[in-house]
Amino acid sequence: MAAVREMEYYTIDDIYNLPDGQRAELIDGELYMMATPGRIHQRLVMELSFVIRDYIGKKNGDCEVYPSPFAVFLNADHSIYLEPDISVICDKNKLTDEGCQGAPDWIIEIVSPGSRQMDYNKKLFKYRKVGVREYWIVDPGKNRIMVYDFEGDSVEEYSFSDKIKAGIYADLEIDFSGISME
Repeated sequence: MAAVREMEYYTIDDIYNLPDGQRAELIDGELYMMATPGRIHQRLVMELSFVIRDYIGKKNGDCEVYPSPFAVFLNADHSIYLEPDISVICDKNKLTDEGCQGAPDWIIEIVSPGSRQMDYNKKLFKYRKVGVREYWIVDPGKNRIMVYDFEGDSVEEYSFSDKIKAGIYADLEIDFSGISME
């Protein structure tokens, strides 16, 4: 009979003790190592962050935009530590020097080849469960943007030629056809 191997249980201390430059996310005791994002991934993060930040600034809004790496602790015991590609937080009481304590209002994840399973499954479930209002999965490899409106209990699929209305704002629309990926 083969010996049963006990799964190692990781904590937030393991995240803090990673070697410099190495990043990981923590979900319920499991560590998920993060690869360095590619150029297209980073371009999308930069462009989308700028559009959202610019919109909030012009409206004198209270929300803040944070691109990764930015720590999001989805629960009080810090057993879920994530670094979403873009986090929009409207309740400034959730912001500390460590990052965001609780659910951001809007999260955008840019899919990389190694993050597909996490973005479409694990993170989708966790974000919905903890009260994220809106979650976008931007998938350049599939020319697809999935928009999950958890408040309205709806999901819509778009392409990179579409204009997409943000659900948490009355008049923010992002034109993906205007975002260069060259």
